[in-house]
Amino acid sequence: MSAAGKGGGDPARARLTRSAAIASLGVALLLVAIKGWAVGLTASTAMLGSLADTFLDLVASLATLVGVRIAAQPADADHRFGHGKAEALAAMFQIVLIALSAFGILLRALDQWAAGARTEAAEAGIAVSVVAMVATLGLLAWQRHVIRRTDSLAIRTDHLHYQSDLLLNLAVIAALVLDQVAGFAGADPLFGVAIAVWLAWGAWRAASDVVGQIMDREWPEERRQEFLSVLAGQPELRGVHDLRTRTSGAHDFAQFHMSVDPGMTVAEAHRVMDELEARIERVFPGVEVLIHADPAGWKRRKGPAPEELLPTRDQSDG
Repeated sequence: MSAAGKGGGDPARARLTRSAAIASLGVALLLVAIKGWAVGLTASTAMLGSLADTFLDLVASLATLVGVRIAAQPADADHRFGHGKAEALAAMFQIVLIALSAFGILLRALDQWAAGARTEAAEAGIAVSVVAMVATLGLLAWQRHVIRRTDSLAIRTDHLHYQSDLLLNLAVIAALVLDQVAGFAGADPLFGVAIAVWLAWGAWRAASDVVGQIMDREWPEERRQEFLSVLAGQPELRGVHDLRTRTSGAHDFAQFHMSVDPGMTVAEAHRVMDELEARIERVFPGVEVLIHADPAGWKRRKGPAPEELLPTRDQSDG
């Protein structure tokens, strides 16, 4: 067998993800302060929902900061595959908070709707929402930059939080205007319900990626085929089977069996694996690879034969 790849964390990636998490924490602290003040003035359910979401963003940002710091640690004796899944755990914690927030806001909105409560001091609520949107837009721009560079699952989930926060603030403005200007008494709880549904939908969508990483879901089919096309370029290969792939945080893993000429020596097979690892590294930098060499034509004695993933080659093809 042969293994290759980067066992440790990437310092540049760690700095970027940490900076995004700290920026998220700072924005959340600012928004909690100004929205808490606005809730006291307006008595708005929509504003309360926005405050609740932002408070959970604050807690989630703390979890994200812890998650990305742990995920950046290199592999050690107890975590031989690294700490990448810390990002998935931080993201899952955020998703649970989003779902709880959605449920609480929904209950509050329905209660306010039944009571026929009205909002107050719409101007202050609108001003706070505008400030919150400006701060959120700045954070989202930095998070997008970090996501493009790192593809961090924890930052992507945090990014979803703040994307929804933009809509929450727009909903608050609309609710206050309709309630105070247009006299639509049910606008505030109606928007509260809409906010709750939006948050729940966002949590459901985010959960798919998180669960996929925790459960070691295979790479997308398009990426698997690209990986196989790289393997197909190695002339000594007679076939490939038992390909298994997964992603853990920023780290990708792939393992497979390669079929080679039965007369090939161990030294020759090792050379082929070294060349194959170099070929893979050029197209999939940083992926950790584990390769097992089999003689061409070998079949398992028990159970179904491994699925052949490359066209079978005759020994004269190479």
